[in-house]
Amino acid sequence: MTVSILIFLPIVAALAVLILKNEVAKYVALFFAVAELGVAAYFLVNFIPNATTQFVIDAPWIPKFGIYFNAGIDGISMMMVLLTTVLVPIIILSTYEHTYKKASAFYALILFMQAGLLLVFTALDGFLFYVGWEAALIPIYFICALWGGENRIRITLKFFIYTFAGSLFMLVTIIYLYMQNPTKTYDLMEFYHLVLSPTQQSWVFLGFFIAFAIKIPLFPFHTWQPDTYTEAPSAGSMLLAGIMLKMGLYGALRWMIPNAPMGWDKWYNVIIALSVIGVVYGAIIAFTQKNGKRLVAYSSISHVGLIAAGIFTMTRVGVQGALIQMLSHGINVVGMFFVWDIISRRYNTLNSNELGGIAKVAPKFATAFLIIVLGTVALPLTNGFVGEFLLLNSLYMVNIIVCAVAGLTIIFAAVYMLRMYKNVMQGETNSLTATFTALAGSEKLVLAIICILIIGIGIFPGPLMHISQASVDKLITTVNNRVMGLSIPQ
Repeated sequence: MTVSILIFLPIVAALAVLILKNEVAKYVALFFAVAELGVAAYFLVNFIPNATTQFVIDAPWIPKFGIYFNAGIDGISMMMVLLTTVLVPIIILSTYEHTYKKASAFYALILFMQAGLLLVFTALDGFLFYVGWEAALIPIYFICALWGGENRIRITLKFFIYTFAGSLFMLVTIIYLYMQNPTKTYDLMEFYHLVLSPTQQSWVFLGFFIAFAIKIPLFPFHTWQPDTYTEAPSAGSMLLAGIMLKMGLYGALRWMIPNAPMGWDKWYNVIIALSVIGVVYGAIIAFTQKNGKRLVAYSSISHVGLIAAGIFTMTRVGVQGALIQMLSHGINVVGMFFVWDIISRRYNTLNSNELGGIAKVAPKFATAFLIIVLGTVALPLTNGFVGEFLLLNSLYMVNIIVCAVAGLTIIFAAVYMLRMYKNVMQGETNSLTATFTALAGSEKLVLAIICILIIGIGIFPGPLMHISQASVDKLITTVNNRVMGLSIPQ
């Protein structure tokens, strides 16, 4: 079995969902999302945790122009495949208490987006990677524009312009690498073997960086993010923060740094500095937020800034920490947005100042919310702790002062998250919060799954790290050898 089934199954599912009546659409969408998770589980069980790329498909697509449908899974991309296939069914299930106009189109767009995301995370051809990148952008644009808040058109257009402009820089960079390739293909490994001058690599690095920095987003390319996360429907916010921003982080690992290692060697200090500024900036702005979704949005800027900083250290501990933290952040941020979705549907507000005492009327909900908060603030034995510990360790290897500043994210996050939890859940109930509609079965199931993942990964992170270890070692060796002008491993 090749990775093609993982890419095309969501497309087939989306087409099937489109022709169904609205009430049936969500059940069929969830069925196919769980089936996709089953396919990913099959690949995981049969995956050999070494540095090779497995389940490869390499078929001519437009061979006249050197374009092949070339995709596969190694340890790094396996982590992203797991992230995508685990979160999509959770996100679909989280929408069960909503009623959407044209629901069949809504769920079909989610499945189309899943196909684009998986294409990005498995592509081994530059043109194919770009197709997946854009294929993931288009569905989320329509999800936000059609089902978002009252300012959705203006905000979503800003998001689209930002990300599409960044994509153009990436496309130009990919075409440039193609033109430098004697074999005139977009094959990733052929790109890795190109002999480019330091100046050429610096421009290649910056071309990729603009696209990836916008998608992540890194400071100061972040201005589209808070408004978009706030105005998007809850499922859209989960897709954007839980999975889509990881495209930029993954792109840096797979396409930017290995293709331009001398560019990385020249610019990594600057980018680590920008990432750490984003860590502090996002946390400070989160302090002032009363809107729950905006608080989560700025918190996300802070957390992904730390992930990016760890990636650009190009150390084993930094990259491993980044991969497990991408997975953990996705789970936690989906949980946070879902909690605020539950609150918003019951009280018609996202303002934490208008809430209070919910724990008295909904203790089980409050307990689940607390577990998600503790995972977000990286309490030991939760999933957030594992990645943040490794990431801070990698920054310590680079610069102890940078590590200390970045480490403020743990303190800041604990303050603003626990304060938010206190305002919303503790204290006395008021006229608004005195009653709480009982959690539906789908809501209980989503919260239970998220809490189990938070605790499970926090206690047993080893198996996940083992999946990516060999591929991470190979990546770091490739980059270091290219910086020193040595041949890269096959």
